[in-house]
Amino acid sequence: NALKVAAQLAKKHKCAIYLLHIIEVPLHTIDPLSTYNDLPEAIYFMKLARKQFEEFRAKDYLKNLKIYEHVEFHEIFKGVFQVCKKQGIDLVIMGSNGANGLKEILVGSNTEKVVRTSETPVLVVKDELINLRTKNFVFASDFRDECKTTFEKAIGFANIFGSKLHLLMVNTPNNFITSDEAQNRMQNFIKQFDFSNYTINIYNDVTIEEGIMNFSQSAKIDIIGMSTHGRQGISRFFNGSLSEDLVNHAKRPVMTFKM
Repeated sequence: NALKVAAQLAKKHKCAIYLLHIIEVPLHTIDPLSTYNDLPEAIYFMKLARKQFEEFRAKDYLKNLKIYEHVEFHEIFKGVFQVCKKQGIDLVIMGSNGANGLKEILVGSNTEKVVRTSETPVLVVKDELINLRTKNFVFASDFRDECKTTFEKAIGFANIFGSKLHLLMVNTPNNFITSDEAQNRMQNFIKQFDFSNYTINIYNDVTIEEGIMNFSQSAKIDIIGMSTHGRQGISRFFNGSLSEDLVNHAKRPVMTFKM
């Protein structure tokens, strides 16, 4: 599903696609003087990856597109980071089944790990989208100064996609501010940017996550965009990450921009 979306964007915007396959071989067991290709496991998984590449490249929706293939032996987030840096990648597109329950709390999904660490914007796709719509793009935030850099990236993609950008602040009982205060903060934030194709929206809900999903449903949003703090370790365990929760639970495509 994610590759179909990548193909649509590549055709529309004349982009190349880099297919990346990560092989997480337990490298601590390898002799430092050996190479990955000396490992029977590495050889097997490399052949399997090549076979999968061949099957994907035969798909009709990839015809006439420039395709590159990469196989990396790394933890997934390190592999993605290195390829993005080396190849000058503009956007990471990944699929996700989502993680639930105890797995979500303790481990998280591979996509979550990339969302948490990637310096490159990440677009997460769950369902098949025969026609990716980009008309309405919501950017959910608290609109404080620390979000300026990520908002600039969101504006860049909104311009590329031809999207109307819907600025969204979700008001919750635990973190309540008045509508006037929210409106003033958002207007002061947006006036710092040379961008006019937007709306300002304040939405009340029980949690921020539910507010984003409910607003997106009512406003017929095509893509949900937001910043991610990239929390790790004990901080992530206690505080969580809203962007990672949305990646797991939202049905719509979610685009994240790391602060």
